[in-house]
Amino acid sequence: MKETLTTIIKSLVTDESAILINEVEGEQSVIYEVKVAEKDMGKVIGKEGRIAKAIRTIMKALAAKENKKITIEFIG
Repeated sequence: MKETLTTIIKSLVTDESAILINEVEGEQSVIYEVKVAEKDMGKVIGKEGRIAKAIRTIMKALAAKENKKITIEFIG
């Protein structure tokens, strides 16, 4: 799942070297903390949070296949 999230984030940002994804895994849940360059944060979140919501939707579908809950936090 982390590889998929990384691929999605890389396609949105201009500074790929600033991408940092921290994975915190529990028994039934996974939390991803996504950090990108400050200038790219708007691209990742999108207008009114639409892109961030779409990313969360895609990742929740992947997590459901593995019977896990997922949380994605975007850190500025």
